[in-house]
Amino acid sequence: MIIDALGKTPYNTHMKTVLLRELSQHVDNEVTIQGWMFNKRSSGKISFLQVRDGSGVTQAIVNKADVEESIWNSVDTLNLESSVRITGTVSKHPKKEEYELQVSGLEVIHNAAPDFPIGKKEHGPDFLLQNRHLWLRSPRQWAIQRIRNTIINVTYEYFNQNDYIKIDAPIFTPTSCEDSTELFEVEYFDEGKAYLTQSGQLYIESAIFSHGRVFDFGPVFRAEKSKTRRHLTEFWMMDAEAAFVDFEGNMDIQEALMKYIIEKSLRENAYELKVLERDVEALKKCLEPFVRITHEEAVKTLQGLGSDIKDGEDLGADDETMLTQQYDSPVFVTHWPAAIKAFYMQPDPNDPTKILGSDLLAPEGYGEIIGGSERIHDYDLLVKKMEEFNLPREDYEWYLDLRKYGSVPHSGFGYGLERITAWISGTKHIRETIPFPRMINRIYP
Repeated sequence: MIIDALGKTPYNTHMKTVLLRELSQHVDNEVTIQGWMFNKRSSGKISFLQVRDGSGVTQAIVNKADVEESIWNSVDTLNLESSVRITGTVSKHPKKEEYELQVSGLEVIHNAAPDFPIGKKEHGPDFLLQNRHLWLRSPRQWAIQRIRNTIINVTYEYFNQNDYIKIDAPIFTPTSCEDSTELFEVEYFDEGKAYLTQSGQLYIESAIFSHGRVFDFGPVFRAEKSKTRRHLTEFWMMDAEAAFVDFEGNMDIQEALMKYIIEKSLRENAYELKVLERDVEALKKCLEPFVRITHEEAVKTLQGLGSDIKDGEDLGADDETMLTQQYDSPVFVTHWPAAIKAFYMQPDPNDPTKILGSDLLAPEGYGEIIGGSERIHDYDLLVKKMEEFNLPREDYEWYLDLRKYGSVPHSGFGYGLERITAWISGTKHIRETIPFPRMINRIYP
């Protein structure tokens, strides 16, 4: 027997417990589970406890005639969100592919306070965000976070299988990647001003010359004062860069990655998608070839649909929604005007006013989820573009060095984890896709 430092027997050393997702393997056998009781109802001499353990949920049926009086009394006083350890025999639900527990023993680990603030009634978003630490326990939020976790794991899996390695970019940067007016500025010791990163792209580009294909995955920050359902102040971004990959090949990689994520989510998160009442048929349609249209074609389409967008303008959120509603699968919008895109994007040799870049828009109105391009690999051209964008050359000498020593054509892209999670899970507001959202009007809890 194992004894802890206080001379007590730790939990779980004297009995074997099983996860709720494993109950189907133990029908007609007695097992012990441990978790939290999130709902309870009673019918005379029988109580029905809804229990979760993180891996799944089950119903534990307590028959007064089958348990000791002390157990029945403890069930009667059990409050919502109490933690419990329950022993019982596993049985299959007579009509559903669900498994229940016929209780023979119950231990209350902690009887929760009786005033759990989140109930079955409707709560406003401000109340739920103020209690985000407790809201995460709800079935909907549980399902969204598990889908997010799948997307993260599948992304690593895809890149590991396709000769990429992970390179970590810094969070403190001396310059911006695109627009310093939307960055958080901090004083960095005696070095002066620094910024919280908005992208790791420029840094991981340097690693392709030693590894060929690389990616990073981490938190990024935008000081943009936006309150839309698609924006957060702090979010997670994946950037990937690959040597010897052109513009078209870059889109092929993005499409393959997204289809891999969709396939895995449909398979591994079938239960979670059911909890969320997600239309999985809409996701299955996205396994078909993605649509590819130019920015010019997109603008003409939008104008025909009644948008007031002008030639050469960026697409707004409403434009993205309107455009993607015309297709069942994601849409690559390519060849954007160079004037509205970043300085490092390769101009189209056939029309230098356009760039060899794309934004990938998710269907059903979810909008942009990936931005990518072929990068400028010519030293003189990059210097010229930096001058056009009025960028201080001394801050980017290291980036220019990459074009002096073994430069090659290369491409890359970045995706927003929360936007992809919102799309896959069918969540309308991005604030639900990250455990603790940071927005311009919220930093608690």
